[in-house]
Amino acid sequence: MRTSLEASVGGGANRSTVPVLANCLGHYDEQAPVPGLDAHFQCVWTNAIPRDHFGPVAVVPDGCVDLLWKDERLAVVGPDIVAASPELRGGTTVLGIRFRPGAACRWLRTPMSAIVGQAVDLADIWNPVVARDLCERIGEAPTIERQAAVLQQRLLKRLPGLERPARDAGAIFAAMASGSDDVGGRISSLVDRLDISERTLRRRSHDYFGYGPKTLDRILRFQNFLSLARSQGKQRMAGLAYEAGYADQAHLGREIQTLCGMTAGSFVRQFHS
Repeated sequence: MRTSLEASVGGGANRSTVPVLANCLGHYDEQAPVPGLDAHFQCVWTNAIPRDHFGPVAVVPDGCVDLLWKDERLAVVGPDIVAASPELRGGTTVLGIRFRPGAACRWLRTPMSAIVGQAVDLADIWNPVVARDLCERIGEAPTIERQAAVLQQRLLKRLPGLERPARDAGAIFAAMASGSDDVGGRISSLVDRLDISERTLRRRSHDYFGYGPKTLDRILRFQNFLSLARSQGKQRMAGLAYEAGYADQAHLGREIQTLCGMTAGSFVRQFHS
């Protein structure tokens, strides 16, 4: 559910063996977090799943970490390297709040490499009494809007004494998201700018994002492609591949297969339906 288009693909009567792209399922809404939380969180979002949906979805990696409220459960959704495939019940509305780069390891006191590809109950990371109380308070709220408000109010109470995200986390994320062809050059530039060794850069990247800068670069390049595809409509894949920084259309096709678990043809049909 990281990003979503206001479209529905598939339904209970027409379940496909190919997971539905989260980018192409349901009604997605995104808002800025309340003042105070905005230094630590990018956004608060909801995604309403169509009532006729049945089966898994493909949630494409995006280099981010979210707190997710779904089915009366509050979980930390760690960074992914390949698409996750959670089962979502039709009619469910999912609530999430997305950490800024580097913020999750401060809030959770856990390196992100420890939760790559996992959705972990918050009670397994935080004080379980505090986590269960937070779940109860959210569950008592009558609407998804009130649930989002309760979640943010409770998070605000934990702000005093909590450090802001490390500046180098934002620098690493921004450098890898810049889309320059020369990833090695960007890494060398970061090492010089941050005055650290390449080994330290890799370690910090694993702590902040769950994986090294080259993997982060690969994931953010694909997110760049998705943004271009959404904004430019049915442009030829070859042109989008080049603009997103891929060597050619075949390179993009391999990345779709690896990151999304589907062929380029299946991906395009869903994305442009």
